[in-house]
Amino acid sequence: MATFREVRDLLAVACFEDIIDEDEFLLLWDLHSSKNLDLPYEDYGRFDLDEMDDSECLAEFRVKKRDLPDLAAALRIPNQFVCHQRSVADGMEGLCMRLLRRLLYPCRYSDMIARFGRPVPVMSMVTNTVLDYIFTTHSHRILQWNQAILRPAQLQIYADAISLKGGALNNCFGFIDGTVRPICRPGEHQRVVYNGHKRVHALKFQSIALPNGLIANMYGPVGKYIWYSSILFLRGRTLLFAQKNAAHIWDNL
Repeated sequence: MATFREVRDLLAVACFEDIIDEDEFLLLWDLHSSKNLDLPYEDYGRFDLDEMDDSECLAEFRVKKRDLPDLAAALRIPNQFVCHQRSVADGMEGLCMRLLRRLLYPCRYSDMIARFGRPVPVMSMVTNTVLDYIFTTHSHRILQWNQAILRPAQLQIYADAISLKGGALNNCFGFIDGTVRPICRPGEHQRVVYNGHKRVHALKFQSIALPNGLIANMYGPVGKYIWYSSILFLRGRTLLFAQKNAAHIWDNL
């Protein structure tokens, strides 16, 4: 299938040779004009990790080059990602594009063209495909009680670490906090997600952070009508107790 740019080039030739008149040319030109910026992605080469040095990887991806294969293995990244419209991206390219470069704030898709050499719509679809894969594969680790990091013995280690730092309780193993994540204005039900305090459309999440920096559990998203204390009540069954004398969760709301 021809691209919009190729069609517009053919229209220009057809108008120049009087195959179509100016009115037809203008009408067809508008019909074959993309809403996206016409950025020269074909002037750049495709992504090649071997051509990047350690400093570039650390600056652009926040991960050292030698650690990228280990990260891909830990996340079980496949050899390639196939989008719904059949665009294909290498597994390492998808990882670097979505989790590393795109999430480096601030970053727009147009900023990534020079590195990945792909049009903005394709990069958007690839990043969403990678995100869906990671959510499907790993979301249970924070949406459910993760026995690997929340065993009674581990909870005791967390509680001891917090106590040694001057914690008020000797059996507190985590910290609860809420966050408001802005989103684009939805086409419907705008009032449900509009946050008057932040003055943006947003979704609320609540998490339990462990002293080692990991998120033990995540709840959300919820709209504006639910307070953080209500979120805590709603997720009550998720906050399981590890021992007979229940380990506490420090609430810093």
